[in-house]
Amino acid sequence: MSGSAPVGDLAGMLAGMAPMLDARRWAFVLVDTAPPAEAFAIIREDEGTTAILPDPAGDFARITLMVHSALNGVGLTAAVAGALAERGIACNVVAGFHHDHLFVPWERREEALATLAALSKNAAAGEGPSA
Repeated sequence: MSGSAPVGDLAGMLAGMAPMLDARRWAFVLVDTAPPAEAFAIIREDEGTTAILPDPAGDFARITLMVHSALNGVGLTAAVAGALAERGIACNVVAGFHHDHLFVPWERREEALATLAALSKNAAAGEGPSA
């Protein structure tokens, strides 16, 4: 999908989400030294540096939204976080240039995936949030 043009309208982003569950567990870890090479993301804050790392004992699952969402697109994060919040599922979002990645509690990963798939299907059918 790297060659596709970014989608910026909310209905298009939702319809094209194609959420994909990573089989690995993930952990958010504070690091004092250089983050490990396997870090998925590194977030530097005044209080310290967080690395998101694969960890067999990690508490989070990663769901990638396969749509190439525009970085200036409006509403995707709110729509997916809102749909998950309605079911009491926590969601931490990390946006990359091409995709958004959602970190949800490991034990709720299948429910989160089904919720996102339903949101995408409804958007493709012309139901739900729109631009």
